[in-house]
Amino acid sequence: MIVVPDWLDRLAAQAARISVPPVLRPPAGRGREAAVLMLFGEGPLGPDVLLIQRSTRGRRHAGQPAFPGGGVDPGDGGPVGAALREAAEETGLDPAGVTVLSALPELYLHHSDNRVTPVVGWWHEPSAVHAASPDEVDSVERVPVSELVDPVNRFTLRHPAGFAGPAFRVRGMLVWGFTAMLLDQVLREGGLDLPWDPSREEDMPPDVLDLAARG
Repeated sequence: MIVVPDWLDRLAAQAARISVPPVLRPPAGRGREAAVLMLFGEGPLGPDVLLIQRSTRGRRHAGQPAFPGGGVDPGDGGPVGAALREAAEETGLDPAGVTVLSALPELYLHHSDNRVTPVVGWWHEPSAVHAASPDEVDSVERVPVSELVDPVNRFTLRHPAGFAGPAFRVRGMLVWGFTAMLLDQVLREGGLDLPWDPSREEDMPPDVLDLAARG
């Protein structure tokens, strides 16, 4: 019998009920179906979540930390199948070791015209992971939740276009944009976050801005 930690059960239940801000609500009849896997496990430093750093050679989201994921293909059977397949292709994980707990409401990304379903999973039998698709992924990290919620690692990131959002600096990665927003909301809804100072602001680093401008 697979035992899921109480904290993750609560997080998955709360996350499935999150309200979607108007700016992220999918428009009728638009957007490609996509999915990402929010995979939580128990690592040497406590609970952690799997993140990838996308290749700096990529055309879309170059160099950005992200959850494993991608478009839903006809053979996937839906977002859950797509999230597991993409995670296996990008990180080499064994999907048999993953227990899917819930799927969050669809979120629309205007920039890529994707309707993204976040899928929450428990890594009941972790397998070795690595950058299994070098053209798409530069590195793979199991990031401890304790580092994500540490107020020292949290701040608000300002974009020159005028918008700002939550960001994390962990494991040598600057986590921002959609991934940071989703982490921020899920950790908060799950009662795992700690008080931090949103008024601590930083400008988008020029190198990150250059990569983001590719497409």
